[in-house]
Amino acid sequence: MEKKAVKPVHVECPCCHAKLTVDPELSVVLSHEPAKFAPSIDLDDTARLLREHDQRVEDKFRLSVEAEKMKEDVLARKFAEGLKKAKDQPVEKPLRDFDLD
Repeated sequence: MEKKAVKPVHVECPCCHAKLTVDPELSVVLSHEPAKFAPSIDLDDTARLLREHDQRVEDKFRLSVEAEKMKEDVLARKFAEGLKKAKDQPVEKPLRDFDLD
């Protein structure tokens, strides 16, 4: 039987807009063309992006501080729950490797 020639698939990356040529039969990238546009940088946009980045960092820090404040309560509740489960279960002798022989 004669195999049909499979045409390569041309795909554009949604992230960087690079062009990829993929062989569907072998599942490999045959070629790659980087995006041809240079990012336009505006100082006003850069300043805005830096302020947004600083705000995101500050928000993450604030969330971590709040989580750290509640950490003791969370651990106490987890310990109480584990203690309650341990009281409900019967006390058993631990199984040792020596006992399996």
